[in-house]
Amino acid sequence: MQQIPASLLTLVAGAFVTIVGIWVSQTHNLLPVQASEQAPLVDNFFNVMFAIAIALFLIVEGTILFFAIQFRQRKGDNTDGPPIEGNVPLEIFWTAIPTLIVFGLGIYSVDVYKQMGGFPSSSPAIVEADRHDHSGSVIAASISEAPTISADTAPGVTQKIGIKGSPAQQNKAADVTVDVTGMQFAWIFSYPQDNVTSGELHVPVGADVQLNIAATDVIHSFWVPQFRLKQDAIPGMATELRFVATKPGTYPVVCTELCGAYHGAMRSKVIVHTPDEYQSWLQENRIAQQESNGTVAVNPAELSSSEYLTPYSSDIGINSAVLAQIQK
Repeated sequence: MQQIPASLLTLVAGAFVTIVGIWVSQTHNLLPVQASEQAPLVDNFFNVMFAIAIALFLIVEGTILFFAIQFRQRKGDNTDGPPIEGNVPLEIFWTAIPTLIVFGLGIYSVDVYKQMGGFPSSSPAIVEADRHDHSGSVIAASISEAPTISADTAPGVTQKIGIKGSPAQQNKAADVTVDVTGMQFAWIFSYPQDNVTSGELHVPVGADVQLNIAATDVIHSFWVPQFRLKQDAIPGMATELRFVATKPGTYPVVCTELCGAYHGAMRSKVIVHTPDEYQSWLQENRIAQQESNGTVAVNPAELSSSEYLTPYSSDIGINSAVLAQIQK
């Protein structure tokens, strides 16, 4: 019986693992729903890496399995194997292929980051450095005075870092601007154009949204898994996140930077409305907050942890039992 050439077997095996890798990468359910314009960019990159990982897994594990069967010790055979030492072409091959893969993925990832707005355009936006007191002596005098980041070109300004939107978006003003403040252990969302402040992020579907992100105490990280976007909130440094939500719904906002004992409870949500629903929400909250003119804190340094967190308990998922533990 004529033996099948090794080159033909290699070609068939390569085609098989390629087909399986691509099929698995396109049919898996590992990622949450896509809800922003940036999400497909990230998912496509993930799928490419996943296809390569599946193919490499099949090659490595298949080779191990083949060698374990083909070159197993036969019954009654106590002889040594052939004294083979080294194979320069094979070593060059298995070094060159991973190198090319890594370089290719690196170039692809830079392109994705550029399309998402990770690199500034030729006319970068300039914003005022956050000059709020981060010592904890005073965070806010009222709900309408949560820490914000203003855009101007006065002396002492610094360029924000973060996801700045597509190159086309960077050259025009956002449809909705929200100042996001991270603090232990809550997110505060302020709409400076509408004098509205909320413990939840509300945005209209299809709108170009600009988040100006700041922190009052320690480093936090703003992450919406369905948007495939994450940006740190850093004390004394202005960061930003720009996106377009594409699917109405309610999605979690998670802090992914260990920020203290109750880091796990620092959660909120982003609610993506239809344009009409968003305008209704804005109008209702604008009227309600004008009437209440509520106070967040005059001097948080004088409050206990539970007193400080009570106004945000429903927004960050902390119940009365947890607040009682904080008090202790």
